[in-house]
Formats: sequence, structure tokens, C-alpha cells
Amino acid sequence: MSADEVLAFTVQALREMNFYTDDTGPDSMLGPSGVDLDSLAVSELALRVEDQFGVTFDDDDIETLAIMTLGEFAAEVAKRAELIPQADAARG
Repeated sequence: MSADEVLAFTVQALREMNFYTDDTGPDSMLGPSGVDLDSLAVSELALRVEDQFGVTFDDDDIETLAIMTLGEFAAEVAKRAELIPQADAARG
């Protein structure tokens, strides 16, 4: 999966969460100076992304996500998703 796929999914998820996304792009901040997600909305977005891509975020990650741009967030999700098959293989 690419960061572009994650970005497209994230923008769609934000629309479904009733956030304005017409001017939203990779350089848009997730927090107050951009999309304006509060901590609850960041948590909801993280859950949607976890369900879609199989990645996980802990409580410390949620705080960090709020200060990322959408592009940084998408790249982080893509990076974590790439590690999933490696982790599964190590367990197997």
C-alpha cells in the first residue's frame, strides 16, 4: 500500500466524520492549525485507519498524530503497514 492510498482513505474518513476537506491535502495539519481534529476525533480517525490497514496506534501515538500533516500521517501508516508481514513472518 502506498502513502497516496492512505491519504485518499484518510480524506474520505474525515469527510465521513463531517470535517471540511475541500482544501485538505498532504500539507494540511491534522490538529488545530489545519483540519482541526480534537483528541477524540484523532482517536476515531486512528481507529478507522487501524481497521482499514491493520496498523495499531497506542496512546502516545495519538498525541503525536495530532501534530502531523496528513502527508506525514499517511507515510507513517504506510510504513507501519509494511512492517506487518515481517512481524507475522517472525512469529510464524
